[in-house]
Amino acid sequence: MSTSSAAPAATEASAALEAAEAALLTIDPTRPPSRHAFSRFCALLSKASLMLAIVLLIGVIVCVQYQVIGRYVFNDTPTWAESLALQLVLYVTALGVAVGVRDAGHIGLESIVALLPVAWRLRAEVLIHLFVVLFGALMTQSGWVWARLKWTDIKPMLGVPVAVDYLALVLAGVLIVLFSIEHIVALVRGEEVIPAWN
Repeated sequence: MSTSSAAPAATEASAALEAAEAALLTIDPTRPPSRHAFSRFCALLSKASLMLAIVLLIGVIVCVQYQVIGRYVFNDTPTWAESLALQLVLYVTALGVAVGVRDAGHIGLESIVALLPVAWRLRAEVLIHLFVVLFGALMTQSGWVWARLKWTDIKPMLGVPVAVDYLALVLAGVLIVLFSIEHIVALVRGEEVIPAWN
């Protein structure tokens, strides 16, 4: 192959790759939105998770502000405020991760999938979501094991079991499994999962 014919071929390949990536980054207009009962249930769970995460994030801000004011204004640092803020951050993160899985806000390497033929692309996407289901199930199981082991240990600052930390993993894992199954059902039905924030 000569140099003059290699340049147009490279340009065409680059343009094809960019078009495929752009197609994957947008909602497929040929697929209708997923509106079956399970998808509506997952959308409701996702919206509720987002709302709860916002409330908990406000709680983190209030705890930190209370601690700062207590330390610098009243010279009396509330010992429980930092522990509560850290506890709330665990749940904000767990809910955010789960909603990110549903709304495809997580990091994904889709360049290779975009280059596959349509039939193989569907199989690859289902396989990816099956791996995410497996990850969520392992997360749930591990979190539950640790929660059971730590239920009798009490956090000295909050007076709650240490297991509460690990219940955030259980919550996130269950939601990840549900949201990934929703994606698999939508792919099989030729539908598109619409993000909860739309």
